[in-house]
Amino acid sequence: MSDHQQASRPSAPPGTPPDPARMPQVFQRFCEVVAKLRSPEGCPWDRQQTLETIKPYTLEECYELLEAIDAGDDQAICEELGDLLLQVVLDAQIAADEGRFDLIEVVEGITQKMIERHPHVFASATVDSVSDVRSHWESAKAREKQRESIFDGLPKALPQLSRSARIQKRAAAVGYDFPQRAMLFDKLREELDELARELFEDGNVPHVAATVDAARSPDEPVEDRERLARIEGEIGDVLFVIANIARRWGVNPEEALRRSNRKFEERFRYVERRLASEGRTVREASLREMEDLYQEGKRLARS
Repeated sequence: MSDHQQASRPSAPPGTPPDPARMPQVFQRFCEVVAKLRSPEGCPWDRQQTLETIKPYTLEECYELLEAIDAGDDQAICEELGDLLLQVVLDAQIAADEGRFDLIEVVEGITQKMIERHPHVFASATVDSVSDVRSHWESAKAREKQRESIFDGLPKALPQLSRSARIQKRAAAVGYDFPQRAMLFDKLREELDELARELFEDGNVPHVAATVDAARSPDEPVEDRERLARIEGEIGDVLFVIANIARRWGVNPEEALRRSNRKFEERFRYVERRLASEGRTVREASLREMEDLYQEGKRLARS
């Protein structure tokens, strides 16, 4: 464990806001720095940014924050939160420079929204469960947005696995859902059967044991564009059901996949390091050698 993770600071009771003697000065100074960067005497790069051009950096900072949280690295989390805060303040400053809105409107808007969506905290409403809290939240959103569809307001730029779960959650909120979550496995089998009918001539998946010692066969591309589109559709349906299974068991499918990606990458990096210690690369190793090292790294990670 690193020094910054071992060190502890005096903790205030939960729900204590930042030091009121320091916060206004600290935050004002930060806003002044960002405004200076956007001024005629500031940074040429910052001056030329727009809300459109800054989007990729905002997304990048979100992912870097997630990585820091996954690592449990408090110093990195603090730094990445600062980078994300910079994106918020810079976006608001860009908007202010264009005469659209400013940071004060942003802060006032989100403050009022939090008050209105938590009447059990800031008003006289009462709740008995987390479900009641969600109900208050959704009711407030419906009043605010005046949406025509239950799917209005879902960000189109969401990763599609997350979007699947969000779409199905909204449908479930109005009663359109499998009565029992175990039914989803029957639905998954149905979708896998439909996928198999597109992938294999007789619709049956050949039984081939998952072992690295089997003879390698080439992956033949699908030349028929119509068939390829059907395969894509069936794979999409399988992923859609997987996202629904994750939702019904309270799992974020995007986070689950992120963890699996990271787990595989870490284990394969172990393979690369072990081979490098022998003066070799993965391109010079056999599949059996890589698999043995992969399993070795897996055992070490578990221990």
